[in-house]
Amino acid sequence: MVFISVTRLRLRSAWFLPAFILWARRSVKQVQRSDGNLGAEARQDAYLAFWTKTAWKDEKSMRAFMFAEPHRIVMGKLTKWCDEAAVVHWTQEDPALPGWKEAHRRLVTEGRRSRLRRPSEAHEKFEIPPPKGS
Repeated sequence: MVFISVTRLRLRSAWFLPAFILWARRSVKQVQRSDGNLGAEARQDAYLAFWTKTAWKDEKSMRAFMFAEPHRIVMGKLTKWCDEAAVVHWTQEDPALPGWKEAHRRLVTEGRRSRLRRPSEAHEKFEIPPPKGS
């Protein structure tokens, strides 16, 4: 079974965008060279929102990536930078990444909010708009 991870983050201010982009690029390089990664895709959405989809050989591979640097470092910064953040995981037979519509559906129906210092009202209500153009 393939382990799928989907995240959506929204920066609470454009002030955090330069640092976020720097750390996101580092994390993209990290995921591309991570053992067990079967695919990854990221998408910038409207209003400073960012989506990721990754496919992994197993949950252990995903967790090894998640807790390794630089991803581990940037995860700590997101509680300050973001006013919305959610994640969902599931397993599937197909190693292909799901489409954005399916990623959104799963996030809304099976996902969970991340703890944030300054959550938006939408975050508190768990209102997640679909990715633009999906």
